[in-house]
Amino acid sequence: MRLILGQILTFHGDPFRDGPASARHERRGAVAIDGATIAATGPADALRAAHPRAEVEDMGDALLLPGFVDAHMHYPQTGIVAAWGARLIDWLNRYTFPEEARFHDPAYARRQADLTLDLALAHGTTSLCSYCTIHPESVDAWFEAGAARGMALWGGKTCMDRNAPESLRDTARSAHDDSAALLARWHGAGRARYVVTPRFTPTSTPAQLEALGALWAANPDCLMQTHLSEQTDEVAWVRDLHPEARDYLDTYERHGLLGERALYGHAIHLTDRERARLAEAGAALVHCPTSNTFIGSGLFDMTLARTITTGLATDTGGGSSFSMLRTMAAAYEVAQLRGEALHPAHLLWLATEGSARALHAADRIGTLAPGTDADLVALDLASTPAIAQRAARAEDVWEAVFPTIMMGDDRAVAGVWVGGTRAQRAFP
Repeated sequence: MRLILGQILTFHGDPFRDGPASARHERRGAVAIDGATIAATGPADALRAAHPRAEVEDMGDALLLPGFVDAHMHYPQTGIVAAWGARLIDWLNRYTFPEEARFHDPAYARRQADLTLDLALAHGTTSLCSYCTIHPESVDAWFEAGAARGMALWGGKTCMDRNAPESLRDTARSAHDDSAALLARWHGAGRARYVVTPRFTPTSTPAQLEALGALWAANPDCLMQTHLSEQTDEVAWVRDLHPEARDYLDTYERHGLLGERALYGHAIHLTDRERARLAEAGAALVHCPTSNTFIGSGLFDMTLARTITTGLATDTGGGSSFSMLRTMAAAYEVAQLRGEALHPAHLLWLATEGSARALHAADRIGTLAPGTDADLVALDLASTPAIAQRAARAEDVWEAVFPTIMMGDDRAVAGVWVGGTRAQRAFP
């Protein structure tokens, strides 16, 4: 048994539905870890008394949280993060597709997967859900890199059979068969989970969407991830490609790609029907604020989180940061522009249990509940002089943590544990 000591924040409800009071703060708390699992969370004195022989790691005033959960990203785009581009389609053609074409090389794919996961861990992120490329080698590299670090990862082969370079196109048949083989190899192997992954309607023919819908129907415990209504010109393009559809979401629904284990990235420009249908189906949305502002996509409506499960994501490399702290700050700024001030409890929830719920994994990650996997991050709430001087004036935990959310980066990450084992920093 081991005890990690520090300040603790835990949630006993969804702050979007139950209010910020659903969070509880323990000024001097501890997390008890038994092997790879959280055994208990509570006051430090009580847990030390209960486990007098436990190994103790005292993080002082650091705030202990579940490891951050990045619910939507593209590890093959790590090399092109922060690349200048006018709009989404321009950015895809200029940077994304040429870079993704390199992932036919297993060695290159593994190098980029290793780099991505080391960057994530340096920023306190312990679980990620990624799009890979059309190459099965890219999926193998992703899950192999995750297994080497003991991380909980989600991912899938990105399928495209139109409106993409020939080197990045598959077919309806190969998309189905490659995905089925990868699913059989990786889904449930250790902490790996396979995700059925059509990139988005413009790059998949109806035949391919139909094939992937059939694959998902045959494997209903898997997630399905795709993009939805990211930019207005994208929505117009979908309308031109599918005049028969009621809206963008309908292009997925017609082919069996809507359900309670569906993840839709962005979802900025939704119709009233789409909002209602997403809520009815129990699907999840993933907010990607740094990407939405970097590429000029628009402002996500955070009020949707009151009725639709919503996670948070970096969307690297469309997103411009690997940090979930920076992503929380961007979420706050986007909500402000829409006239809503998010509480720090909302932001921390989105980056932990909210994203875990979107991935249907809150029974394992995203919380400090007993019986869950021991993935944790410790945040130094005085990591820079600017943050420290503001935190010193704090009258409660929220005033203490908010400067780190808004101004923090990897310097705030005082420690990361994956499956109960402290992760070694890959970067000085």
